[in-house]
Amino acid sequence: QVQLVESGGGLVQAGGSLRLSCAASGRAFSTYAMGWFRQAPGKERELVATISRTSGNAYYADSVKGRFTASRDNAKNTIYLQMNSLKPEDTAVYYCAAGFTIALTLKSVDYWGQGTQVTVSS
Repeated sequence: QVQLVESGGGLVQAGGSLRLSCAASGRAFSTYAMGWFRQAPGKERELVATISRTSGNAYYADSVKGRFTASRDNAKNTIYLQMNSLKPEDTAVYYCAAGFTIALTLKSVDYWGQGTQVTVSS
């Protein structure tokens, strides 16, 4: 079992920055691919970024590439999402996710966090 707890969401003006954190409890954190997803009102949940298990290589959705940076600290069982140059269309509930897989996708997620609201005002 893995429990995920996000923090760091909030309200920010367009062009601003936020940093999300996700603390994981449970065993073998480094064996899980981790990622961030988001869901805006009336829309499906979508992948934002994934981080590989050990190398820390990150993959980004085109909509956030160049603005968001995902990272993980296996010693602290924590992943992060640095969000810069935020836009109103980034407004959503952001979810931390873990999967016992090589490539994390929506279908391969085994554990979800409770979500944290990010609101970007224009």
